[in-house]
Amino acid sequence: MNRSALSPAFALAALLALTPVGARCAAPENAGALPVDGTVPFAVRRVATFDRPWAIAFLPDGRLVLTEKAGRLFLVTQAGARTAIDGVPATYDRGQNGLLDVAPSPDFARNGLLYFTRVAPGDGGGALVLARARLEESGGRARLRDQKTLWRQQPASRGGQPGGIIAFSPDGRHLFLTVGDRMEPDTAQDPDAARGKILRLNPDGSAPPDNPMAGRAGIRALTWSMGHRNPYGLAFAPDGALWEHEMGPRGGDELNRIRPGGNYGWPEVSNGDQYSGWPIPRHATRPEFDAPSVYWTPVIAPAGLAFYHGPQFPAWQGSALIGGLRAEGLVRIAFNADGTARQADRWALGRRIRDVAVAPDGAVWVIEDGDGAGLLRLTSK
Repeated sequence: MNRSALSPAFALAALLALTPVGARCAAPENAGALPVDGTVPFAVRRVATFDRPWAIAFLPDGRLVLTEKAGRLFLVTQAGARTAIDGVPATYDRGQNGLLDVAPSPDFARNGLLYFTRVAPGDGGGALVLARARLEESGGRARLRDQKTLWRQQPASRGGQPGGIIAFSPDGRHLFLTVGDRMEPDTAQDPDAARGKILRLNPDGSAPPDNPMAGRAGIRALTWSMGHRNPYGLAFAPDGALWEHEMGPRGGDELNRIRPGGNYGWPEVSNGDQYSGWPIPRHATRPEFDAPSVYWTPVIAPAGLAFYHGPQFPAWQGSALIGGLRAEGLVRIAFNADGTARQADRWALGRRIRDVAVAPDGAVWVIEDGDGAGLLRLTSK
């Protein structure tokens, strides 16, 4: 489905969205061929080991919540002691699917709510599900209570690329969720398909009345932006801008500034090509689509996104940190005065990095990908 299939309401929202012109029109940087920094400015300490971990998030007390794709959830102290959290629902653990992201409620200290995503078994495949539950601890044990499904993808799919990243708005009033194309690329341009979208919900799962297609039926009412492929990073910058990254096909990993009503072009355009080698039109040929701020060819396979704030690395204040699976390292993105982005550093760690989080003390924590993967703490030298 092409751009002309979009609803007039969605197109109008895209036209009226207030995004600085320079942030949309500047030619994107290809950071794929930029050199890797020869030295790293941090010390790396392995804190614990997990099997196929996928996401980490900090609680207000400094402990982490960590997911494993097989359907396990843990509380982890900064010393590495872990407590399994019982009550995790059934998970479709196949390929890229499984238990995915976890995020504490912005008001966690009061309500104890955890939001999490998983691909749930169903219809011969799996459906992306967003849920929340109350974390209860007693007698050295932990459990999820009062679980509630907030959103469920229909129909299910056997494909990977589920997305599933959660980000709360800075005021805590809205929740944003990435939904991948599930390896069904044409659905990313179908406004009625729960694929290839970023959704904006109220914390109870309902549709906010000021969404671009508010009042429409189905997935349209929740859609904030569309035309996404495989989004594994979503976070708000200190200035309130929402940033997302996604994996391209053969080349063309993207970092995008997200605006309400935006269409980011997949699969009509990409700065990469099909895995077969068949070319895809570049973003520059279709200006009606939002182009990335930075892209990577060759790819880095980005995973995890966090904005830095803290005393450990003063020069990084406001920078974005991105894990690299293919790049086996960590990328730092800096932002110019006009809102545009550039790759400032890229460090090789020799490890596939799946997620990134910043601790209350300013240390950077990352998790490796795969079996026997390390939970690593990075501190200033």
